[in-house]
Amino acid sequence: MKARVTVTLKNGVLDPQGKAIEGALKSLGVDGIASVRQGKVFDIEIPGGDKATAEAALKAAADKLLANTVIENYAIEVQG
Repeated sequence: MKARVTVTLKNGVLDPQGKAIEGALKSLGVDGIASVRQGKVFDIEIPGGDKATAEAALKAAADKLLANTVIENYAIEVQG
């Protein structure tokens, strides 16, 4: 079973890397960019076919390691 965990900064948390990317895009002449927020994506393979068990394991992984839940949100997508 394949899954994706997407980690993003919470609203209101400063994102200096996103601002740097935004500035670089503008200096490269890329138009139409209002703002950039950066994040992380983890593609994970999980053995077995039980979606509920996989989601529970991924939630534990995100809470313990993949995301800093003080300043980051995460979303879990399990592809059956």
